[in-house]
Amino acid sequence: MPESKTNRIAIYVSAFIIIILILFALLRDNADAITLKQAKELLQNHNVEKVVATKKYVYLKTKKGYYKIPFSQVTPDMFADYKVEVDNESNILLYLLVFILVLGLGSLAFRKWQKKSLKEIFTVSESKNNTDFSPSEGNTHIEAIKSDVSFNDIGGISDVKVELEEIIDFMKNPKRYKSFGARMPKGVLLIGPPGVGKTMIAKAVAHEAGVPFYYQSGASFVQIYVGMGAKRVHELFAAAKKNAPSIIFIDEIDAVGKKRDGNRNDEREATLNQLLTEMDGFEGSSGVIVIAATNKIDVLDAALLRAGRFDRRVFVELPTKREREAILIKYLEKIPHELDVKIVANMTVGFNGAALATLVNEAALLALRQNDFRVTLEHFEQVKDKVIFGKKKLQMLNERQKAFRATYQAGKVMVATYYDITFEKLMLSNEKLTPATDEPFIKQELESRVKMLLAGIAACDIKYNEHASSAKDDLDEAKKLVKKMCEEYGMCSSLLPDKKEQELLLKRLYEESRALLESLLKVLEKIEYVLLERESISKTEVKEYLNEVF
Repeated sequence: MPESKTNRIAIYVSAFIIIILILFALLRDNADAITLKQAKELLQNHNVEKVVATKKYVYLKTKKGYYKIPFSQVTPDMFADYKVEVDNESNILLYLLVFILVLGLGSLAFRKWQKKSLKEIFTVSESKNNTDFSPSEGNTHIEAIKSDVSFNDIGGISDVKVELEEIIDFMKNPKRYKSFGARMPKGVLLIGPPGVGKTMIAKAVAHEAGVPFYYQSGASFVQIYVGMGAKRVHELFAAAKKNAPSIIFIDEIDAVGKKRDGNRNDEREATLNQLLTEMDGFEGSSGVIVIAATNKIDVLDAALLRAGRFDRRVFVELPTKREREAILIKYLEKIPHELDVKIVANMTVGFNGAALATLVNEAALLALRQNDFRVTLEHFEQVKDKVIFGKKKLQMLNERQKAFRATYQAGKVMVATYYDITFEKLMLSNEKLTPATDEPFIKQELESRVKMLLAGIAACDIKYNEHASSAKDDLDEAKKLVKKMCEEYGMCSSLLPDKKEQELLLKRLYEESRALLESLLKVLEKIEYVLLERESISKTEVKEYLNEVF
């Protein structure tokens, strides 16, 4: 809740309490209790000026003060010489409370009507000043988001957490840093591939610091109307400063923060200029920190990255094996399961946090469809390829096509197992064995992968002297990988190779893959048989067949 609104409510509550205390002081019963004997003496001596009777007490007013005696102790004869007034003590208090309540509600209704009238006047005035093409988006009110994500909800970010703990501590204890003469960075840039949890990390920082969280995507600033993107940036920073300390999170900042070429002055550049101006306008005591996320830091404008704006850069990489274990444990907390998380972490190389969440969810849904009480490793193996490649409609293969596919897949899975390429299980219907990753490889690892990609073609050429058109994807990937090895990685005979060297390398790797398959034809036949019967085979089974030969 904004601070101004909180203060207003506190004032109203305080005023109400003060009024109640005043009424209590005025209306409380301050008469002294006396005995029947004392009351008779006052009445007989004619010291009583006024007699008031209520349901509980009879009140005697004298020059010295007020006295009361319980109504049950007196008789009417005692007041024969006096005029007794009958009063209902609750009526006065009740009427006053009703009056105060009506007065308070009436004043609140009047203030609300007054604000509404002023808003309508300003809206009409603004619509007159603007053209008919003014977008409605410019009038949106920016509200803070209450973050319910904590660092405990995110697994595998221990390194990132250390980097951001200083910011959390600064927002909780700013005097500690100011007294030491230190200042925290105005901006933090989270850099990493999609799906690694950059938005969740920013929300966790806001939650741990206990401050308002303002979320905007970079694309929301890009407007087709002149000046609207800059206006939205100004409104965002104004709202954050008003409710400081607070955090502004700009997702996909590259949408608005791309490099300026100087040849044009379009709306995007005007919005970027406004963003730069707002970040320069931060005061040391503003208490606002900007966190932005991008997966394309190379396209960001240099002015955005200079010191004084995004001072700190935090790289959020794909999770390691240990981090994948931590993430999986978090997602499996509320799901009944019976599996070793380490095995699932081993089979999910290259998965980001979002992919792991989808994998766990798909496995749980599959378990429910199959009426299983627990999620097992088998469920994960069945949905893994669906998460990586997506669900495709299975082709209807005739017997000859199915035989070609079995041979093709048998060649790939045997070479992949021989060179220990990461995978857990191969399905007959899969077009790919494992997803490509951007991890650095040595030359031998890259050559092994190319051999695996060409192994299906080699196996079909050995058995049928021809192969199917479904080999296109693997062949394209093999060519692309060989091209990178020669042109980008310098892994050919010279650092400046020609196209002929690529052809020679591709041909050599194909021949080596074919030679390996020809030396293990019996193992290849066993794998084909399993694929035709079960339409799937695991890496463990292929290893057993290879161990029988070696």
